[in-house]
Amino acid sequence: MSDAGSNGNHADPDSPWDGARYLREILRAPVYEAAEHTPLQPMPALSTRLGNTVEVKREDLQSVHSFKIRGAYNAMRSLSDAERERGVVTASAGNHAQGVARSASLLGVRALIVMPTVTPRIKVDAVRTLGGEVLLSGDNFDAAKAEALRLAKAEGLTYIAPFDDPRVIAGQGTIGLEMIQQDADLDRVFVPVGGGGLVSGIAVLIKQLMPQVQVIGVEHEESACLNAALAAGEPVTLEHVGLFAEGVAVRRIGDETFRLCAQLLDDVVTVSSDEVSAAVRDLFEDLRAVPEPSGAVALAGLKQYVAAHDLSGERLACVLSGANLNFHQLRYISERAEIGEQREAILGVTIPEVQGEFLRFASVLGGRAVTEFNYRVSASAPAGAPARIFVGVRLTRGRDERREIVADLEAAGYGVVDLTEDELAKVHVRSMIGGRAPEGLVERLFSFEFPESPGALTRFLEILGTRWNITLFHYRTDGADYGRILTAFEAGPADAELTEHMDRLGYAYQEETDDPSARFFLAR
Repeated sequence: MSDAGSNGNHADPDSPWDGARYLREILRAPVYEAAEHTPLQPMPALSTRLGNTVEVKREDLQSVHSFKIRGAYNAMRSLSDAERERGVVTASAGNHAQGVARSASLLGVRALIVMPTVTPRIKVDAVRTLGGEVLLSGDNFDAAKAEALRLAKAEGLTYIAPFDDPRVIAGQGTIGLEMIQQDADLDRVFVPVGGGGLVSGIAVLIKQLMPQVQVIGVEHEESACLNAALAAGEPVTLEHVGLFAEGVAVRRIGDETFRLCAQLLDDVVTVSSDEVSAAVRDLFEDLRAVPEPSGAVALAGLKQYVAAHDLSGERLACVLSGANLNFHQLRYISERAEIGEQREAILGVTIPEVQGEFLRFASVLGGRAVTEFNYRVSASAPAGAPARIFVGVRLTRGRDERREIVADLEAAGYGVVDLTEDELAKVHVRSMIGGRAPEGLVERLFSFEFPESPGALTRFLEILGTRWNITLFHYRTDGADYGRILTAFEAGPADAELTEHMDRLGYAYQEETDDPSARFFLAR
């Protein structure tokens, strides 16, 4: 196993643990020297709404507010005296870093945590407060991990893997043991998947003791490395991962975790940011818990699975894996939760530019609540040209009602574009209504994920230089380590040099010139 390390306390890559050994190691794992036995709490309101009993494993109540303390402590507790004396090293920008730091403090071991230079100060300070020694290195996790592995070899430190280590997996497996002790009648368990350590540990325990219980992995659609590996028959590296659900934003599933997942999981589903946002709200409304986005991934998958398979009368459990939320993400989550629950439709509508038309438009909606209405008169528009509005409408019956609204508006003579599933519309365009391109401008539109670090914007401009005129620029942060930028350049479709320069930036980008919302509201 690639991350297992080379010391004698880790499994030999040529001799993977079987189910019996995992069960033995989970049962004897000394995790309660550091971790809490967390409750499995019912969600009464959601249970009534879904027609199934829904329970949540509250790993957000751990001292470090995530499950990671279990695996980190179990791996570090197994170190020899000599290994403890030399210390440990790991790479992480999130919950694993805090789990290792807390475990090291309890065991009296030096812990060096390598974190990317773009890591927010709040996370760096949290690790230091827990006793970890922080080294900022590299622009991303992969670079930080490479430095951690180099230091492990150079200084004789033991590398503590975040997921692809059997002792880490066994530590996380104690959650599964608690769950079946707390509810012996469970039908299905839903577990978030990042690198696979949590879902592997829970699955190997449950399938040894209660094989009739289904274990279902849940991935965020922008970091579905397990699905990619299952399709390829082996772990593969994703070219890019989204960072909204940062705790599960892993580019490559572990070797050992993939072996276990492929053998043991009953199903794997993927969820969107909107579905995760809706699940965050469910957890708050039912339990007054405030999870980080990755902490709500499993509940989002549970809800999707119930709807897709028409489940009724079952006992379903999911893991709330963490609550180290960046407070600024709440704005984004709140905004997207309505869409994720199919309670809001986002539409682009063409209406005549005449007095009283908004009143007529509202009457066509038939008393439905308008949640957003964006419009700006354009001085450059020809006389008599229709207006284009961005409108949000409250829904009570989901997708069927959305289709009805579109049909009613079209029947009234309005042109309608349904933008509810359009990411660009929800992140950028809704904030830019009223600014349309000048007549005759030829431009190309791109979206970027932009690292939240000093000098990032300067580097962006230096690489692109003054070769292209910037004709549009919108920046938005949702509280994660990366902000989002929408920008346009005065350039034609045949200008290959533009994308060559963008490739040199090293930032994830995508051309959006033909996006429906951009064509509707921003282009001439």
